Amino acid sequence: MQKPFNEFQTPTYRMAVAQFEEAAEHLKLDPNLRERFKTPQRSLVVSVPVRMDHGGVHVFQGYRVQHDSSLGPSKGGIRFHPEVNLGEIAALAMWMTWKCALVGLPYGGAKGGVNCNPKELSQNELQRLTRRYTSEIVLWIGPDRDIPAPDVGTNEQIMGWMMDTYSQQKGFAVPGVVTGKPIVIGGSKGREEATGRGVVYTVLEALEHLNISPAQSTAVIQGFGNVGTNAARLLQKREVKVISVSDSKGGIYNPKGLNIEQVIQYKALHQTLEGFPNSERIKNEELLTLDCTVLIPSALSEQITGLNAKNIRCKVLAEGANGPTTLEADHILTDKGVFIIPDILANAGGVTVSYFEWIQDLQNYFWNEKEINKKLHEIISTAFHQVLACATANKVSIRMGALMQGIDKIAKAHIARGLYP
Repeated sequence: MQKPFNEFQTPTYRMAVAQFEEAAEHLKLDPNLRERFKTPQRSLVVSVPVRMDHGGVHVFQGYRVQHDSSLGPSKGGIRFHPEVNLGEIAALAMWMTWKCALVGLPYGGAKGGVNCNPKELSQNELQRLTRRYTSEIVLWIGPDRDIPAPDVGTNEQIMGWMMDTYSQQKGFAVPGVVTGKPIVIGGSKGREEATGRGVVYTVLEALEHLNISPAQSTAVIQGFGNVGTNAARLLQKREVKVISVSDSKGGIYNPKGLNIEQVIQYKALHQTLEGFPNSERIKNEELLTLDCTVLIPSALSEQITGLNAKNIRCKVLAEGANGPTTLEADHILTDKGVFIIPDILANAGGVTVSYFEWIQDLQNYFWNEKEINKKLHEIISTAFHQVLACATANKVSIRMGALMQGIDKIAKAHIARGLYP
């Protein structure tokens, strides 16, 4: 029996595999398929030498992992973060496979990243890093092969640079090589807020299922980047009182509710949440244990563990981030009766609208934002109820229901295609 490479053996990767193993047991999955799914289809590690502004060259470590391509081209974000490593990228690629299958997209899962701190790089250094990284993985990506998108530490500008670099290599514009890029070069309306919007759609479905009124609900959000910001704004529009938000440096808290638009403006002006008027300063670990209706961890993985899970006091946990809850914490929260919306369902809005963008690029025909949001709501709502039905029928947690749905579809695709040669 082949064991995964040692380079994969990080806590995040082990958590992804443990989740898969538990779901595979419930599915009684073929042992041969189990072995295949535990390791990626392809893994690429690249050196990314970059000329820095001071004139010297710094070599960054880059990655691109394709976990599966049985349903179509692989799909997954590019992460620029100092904690990026091969094991984390492999885990995220695996989760992308289940996520795409779960919501019915014709994709396999992939992920990529560079070990760097983008906040410490100038705009010129960031552009040189992006372009060199893209050139190193250029043979692996393409609109019919593997389609990157934004993730932690990246944005639409970085996608624009990636699209341009790839297009320069091809000799003509190829907008479909990435998604999440600026609208002017083939991006889609609604893409920027899609992940946060998807989180909110699943939260509203959960509240309705639990017979809880949004107007009588409170929300706490860890992580105030793209996902957290848009989730906070959209929840407030649905009359949910957002009482606490945080970024990497800490958070703010007001039990009477925060004015999210003002918080967003303050953060943009000051680059921090600290000092926001009429709020208390709060640490990230304290924020997670606030008494609230909805808790949305939308920062990094493994934020809720066996150590703090017993102190979590929410009714609904919606995972805006990938892998924010460890397996031990997951069982503790489930036993406590917390309704967990797992990451592969809660944050599937981003890849869903990325799929819409890809289709629009291939057809050179673009939809309006109302059409985008309507299609997104239909897909996320349908997936939510399918997962709920699967979990109920099999007497498993919502997470297991979601994983079982996604894994089962990929397994059937492998069986239908057979083994080559």
